[in-house]
Amino acid sequence: MNPGKVVDSYRLDQNLRLGTSYNPPNLTTHFGFPDDHGSFAHTTLRCIGVGKCRKTETGGMCPSFMATREERYSTRGRARLLFEMLQGESLQEGWRDGHVREALDLCLACKACKGECPAQVDMATYKAEFLAHYYQGRLRPRSAYAMGLIYKWAEFAALMPKFANFTTHAPGLRYLAKKMANVAPQRQMPLFAAQTFQSSVRRRNPPSADKPPVLLWPDTFTNHFHTEIAQAAMEVLEASGYRVEVPREHLCCGRPLYDFGMLKQARNQLRKILIALGPQIAAGVPLVVLEPSCAAVFRDELTNLFPHDENALRLCSQSYLLSEFLVHCADSYRPPRLAGQAIVHGHCHKQALMGMESDEKILSSLGLDFRILDSECCGMAGNFGFQPQHYDISVQIGERVLLPAVRQAGPDTLIIADGFSCREQISQTTGRRALHLAQVIQRALHREKSHRSE
Repeated sequence: MNPGKVVDSYRLDQNLRLGTSYNPPNLTTHFGFPDDHGSFAHTTLRCIGVGKCRKTETGGMCPSFMATREERYSTRGRARLLFEMLQGESLQEGWRDGHVREALDLCLACKACKGECPAQVDMATYKAEFLAHYYQGRLRPRSAYAMGLIYKWAEFAALMPKFANFTTHAPGLRYLAKKMANVAPQRQMPLFAAQTFQSSVRRRNPPSADKPPVLLWPDTFTNHFHTEIAQAAMEVLEASGYRVEVPREHLCCGRPLYDFGMLKQARNQLRKILIALGPQIAAGVPLVVLEPSCAAVFRDELTNLFPHDENALRLCSQSYLLSEFLVHCADSYRPPRLAGQAIVHGHCHKQALMGMESDEKILSSLGLDFRILDSECCGMAGNFGFQPQHYDISVQIGERVLLPAVRQAGPDTLIIADGFSCREQISQTTGRRALHLAQVIQRALHREKSHRSE
């Protein structure tokens, strides 16, 4: 049964009992909202006031409420404001209403509400839709053009990575760079890699054609900043018996664009992907995605923006995180053993949309003594924690569970975090280096090879 229909019926029945009426306006939206009759107005009916978003001890919904304890920063409070906005009585500015904008400003777009709310309220999507209309015909904040368009700046930086790193890290210049990009002075700008992952792959010998193919997605963060993670994933996939293919085009799922409501650009980026990967999608080639927030785009936003596109639906079903692919697609895969202890931080989008079950199976097969933290969002949340006005609350959210656990971990304990922003939050506040799951499995492979050679 469609949960949207259940919630809509409940809310409408409740309105009738109270003697009120609800006449949703006709709205043209960027998202298709296929689970809500194609209507943004009906999405505001999902929240029935249960208040699970007001919990403060466990889970991840809602990080900003846990930090502020203010109703307007809860999922329920924001949903109510959106409902009132469309009613047009107490809030009369519609898409331009500053009260709604302020309430949504502290939404980390972590999607915990979609995963934990009984009615599956998806505030991250509602925020993106609202901001798209709020800023229509207006200039956005500087961070929107700096961080939202990171895929463009990264492409330019790849031409001269040393110069790019110099301008963002040299004394004096780094202050100016942060000021221009609206980055908090306490934050460090990530370093660009000497060469992109895609560039390094082009220099490799062609893989064996007799193995089944798998596409490895070169997301902007892995491709331009942490190329060692993509290299590790390629090694793991090849060791599991697959021929790894990497798209040659400069593609981006557009994840940072959603945080600023830049939905036209995001849609264009996804359309480019559907065209560029069309033959592989039609052939059923699986796509392995290393960055959980990018995987969330393919599993969630893609079909919301292209609800009737067959290739979009196929790509949604053919996209996997590395752990999911190894568990569900690689027949009888078992990684080498790797003794030791580990603490695991699950990316918020991963926990909300995909779950941690496949990670648990892989980590158990590795033989690690691991603990998955009840930490949900790290507080960095993409560009959120980089912005000056959000720095304090970003750290406050991280200090709830994640950061103290990392500091208390022994020096030999592995810190595992698949998200780029999660690793940045850990590194910049604790000094510890977190590993992607691909790097952990790679470490096991290297240890096994070492033992064999002895």
